[in-house]
Amino acid sequence: MSDRNSTPGTGAAPPAPGTRTGAPALPREALEIAAGYAFPGPALDLGALLWDGTCLPDAQIRVPLSMLNRHGLVAGATGTGKTKTLQLIAEQLSAQGVPVFLADVKGDLSGIAAPGQQNDKVRSRAAEVHQRWTGTGFPAEFLALGGIGHGVPVRATITSFGPVLLSKVLQLNRTQEQSLGLIFHYADTKGLELVDLKDLRAVVAFLTSEEGRTELKDIGGLSTATAGVILRSLTAFEAEGMGDFFGEPEFDTAELLRTAPDGRGLVSVLELSAVQDRPRLFSTFLMWLLADLFHDLPEVGDADRPKLVFFFDEAHLLFDEASKAFLEAIIRTVRLIRSKGVGVFFVTQTPKDVPAEVLGQLGNRVQHALRAFTPDDQKALGATVKTFPDSPYDLEELLTGLGTGEAVVTVLSEKGAPTPVAATRLRAPESLMGPIAAEELDRAVTASALHERYAQAVDRESAYERLQEPRGGKGPDETTGERRPGKGPDEIAGEPRRGKGPDEIAGAGGRGVSSRGKAEKDESVVEQVVGSGMFKSLARSVGTQIGREITRSLFGTARRRR
Repeated sequence: MSDRNSTPGTGAAPPAPGTRTGAPALPREALEIAAGYAFPGPALDLGALLWDGTCLPDAQIRVPLSMLNRHGLVAGATGTGKTKTLQLIAEQLSAQGVPVFLADVKGDLSGIAAPGQQNDKVRSRAAEVHQRWTGTGFPAEFLALGGIGHGVPVRATITSFGPVLLSKVLQLNRTQEQSLGLIFHYADTKGLELVDLKDLRAVVAFLTSEEGRTELKDIGGLSTATAGVILRSLTAFEAEGMGDFFGEPEFDTAELLRTAPDGRGLVSVLELSAVQDRPRLFSTFLMWLLADLFHDLPEVGDADRPKLVFFFDEAHLLFDEASKAFLEAIIRTVRLIRSKGVGVFFVTQTPKDVPAEVLGQLGNRVQHALRAFTPDDQKALGATVKTFPDSPYDLEELLTGLGTGEAVVTVLSEKGAPTPVAATRLRAPESLMGPIAAEELDRAVTASALHERYAQAVDRESAYERLQEPRGGKGPDETTGERRPGKGPDEIAGEPRRGKGPDEIAGAGGRGVSSRGKAEKDESVVEQVVGSGMFKSLARSVGTQIGREITRSLFGTARRRR
């Protein structure tokens, strides 16, 4: 067989269904399935068709590159090969110039940067599916939440994270979430930047003090009991070491859209193994990354390739105990971000881990084996079967009998129609199937251009520092020696900040990409619904820069001026 193209790591081209290659002709049913995967345009090769227990390498199973922004699901029981499937798809996307984001929960995806090692298993699999396997490493950037683990630190400011996502992290109820939204609204309108946790604590403490409790009386107020719950949650959250995730310089999600000098897409690997015992935090942080991308990317409609494909591992953690408002925001984000050219793949054990409204948005499916040891397992198996189109397979029997590295596949054709269900023996990844050495990983991190920008945390003047003056008063006047009175929030809002500006922050090792201040008078005022019963719209001024009118999005996250 001839090579598909000259890009490394893409394997060999499949022959057209029915092409004479010296092998026996395909059975009629298999030929019909294979015909559904004979796409003329660019596509990713997943593997070869399985029919009646036999691998048919002349029937290649593929997914059109143009359909990768229609989202997808990779599911299956533990140990069935989901991570290797994720790695296989990521490699081929990178090879075709598409940037990829990988959430590395188990810490074993760093190997995508190194060439794979050939062995008997790899040789056997490559021969079975007619894959020209060549060990290949792919350009990778390694990230870590708050710098905990091996990677460039990824931080967010409290302001940009927003009240809805923060409420989920803090496990607040609906009433407390509404109150937190009110606190953010107050900080926004007064120009009090919430950079880290101490800033938010300072604003909450001020609004429940004698001096500040009247500030919110016209829009519902903040009860002492609710403020106490929020403060206790923040204290416990910080005591668990969570404070490092919030601060500056804030990570610019545009970094995820880069390509390498050779034209391959950059694979951004976010290491989460160091924080996997805090699932609510990292799943919500991943949603912040996706929401931030949604804010800034322009509409592209139907493109010939995605701008980014985002893999959301352990996806069930995102939906566990999620509020109705939070789920609605996820559904809207997944539905709308497709038109921005971003594809999202959820990786989990069974499709039932994903709400039906989200599942309905996932056009590409790779379902690995399921277990049916208990009545609940059997119920999940039956529910999974019902999510597939009709097929000549006995799916219940097939899904419990698939081996490691085998899956049931259905994707969207180039016309957007579902392809026939195809049992598939998947190709072997060409990069290292396992983590690279810690020393090698650390060298890659320190050599990254992002390390200089984000490694050093910056603590500039923000809400905490600015609220200290009105609460304690200013020092004595240098001329009269008399103590000067403190200033209220309205006066603070009108004052310029005295902290380091973005350029100074950049010079200190960060870029200050999240820096926002009091807006100019001619700036736009826009509506934003945060799902609060206390108020229906929030207003915040932003810069007059074209395309920066929206202040808070579906998740209440704030847009920054880049």
